[in-house]
Amino acid sequence: MTAELAERRDTLELPPRQPLTGRTCLVTGASRGIGRCIARELGRHGATVIVNYRSSEEAAHEVADTITEADFEGTAHPVQADVTDRDEIETMREAVHETFGPIDVLVNNAGITCDRPFQKMTVEDWHRVIDVSLHGTFNCTQTFYDDVKTVDHGRVINISSVIGKQGNVGQANYAAAKSGLFGFTRSLALELASTGTTANCIAPGFTHTEMVEALPDEIQDDLRAEIPLERFADTSEIAGLVRYLASEQSGYMTGEVIDINGGIDL
Repeated sequence: MTAELAERRDTLELPPRQPLTGRTCLVTGASRGIGRCIARELGRHGATVIVNYRSSEEAAHEVADTITEADFEGTAHPVQADVTDRDEIETMREAVHETFGPIDVLVNNAGITCDRPFQKMTVEDWHRVIDVSLHGTFNCTQTFYDDVKTVDHGRVINISSVIGKQGNVGQANYAAAKSGLFGFTRSLALELASTGTTANCIAPGFTHTEMVEALPDEIQDDLRAEIPLERFADTSEIAGLVRYLASEQSGYMTGEVIDINGGIDL
């Protein structure tokens, strides 16, 4: 066996390094739902995870404790900030930088719904949803832009929705906010391309979260009937895609809107 082959064999036999070891990931809206599962998945694969929350302090600490106390290589730390408040986001950046330095991965997950038929939708209903899902993404991305732009393998991952592509009755505000993330992501990807940093968007379909499970059984049945795979997504399936996009292996993918909806568009 040549020395070169021996070296290759020894390298292959080394214990695999977790793909996100040494990476700091900020997940907004990470105290529940898809955000909670994303935070756990990133921590499970070696990342230091900043668990952002607005008001659910106890839930955010539970997420962070679950990651830190588990047999994961990564760790987690809850940090409060309202994504609609630029001052709070900048304060969060200062706290993160003081302890961890610049972030490597930004996951813009925070979002809310305020459903109402369009004729009855108030200006407050409209702005509330737009401010969190779209304006909040702008705030966080611009505040941490220098971080993800200058680190090696910087990543911006925006969480949208199938509703942003197909619309939904009573969700004009939510559909507008989530579809706005498509154009935002593609424009950001073009501006960041020369630095090697990528920006991608995930558009999940209906997923097992508190929001969906609170719907009446008959509505859930109607929704499943529209899905070729005849089931809702598990949050872990969304989180697994985020983990891939956060890793170095996704470096040639940017500006994409990735559907994960059980085949709704087929």
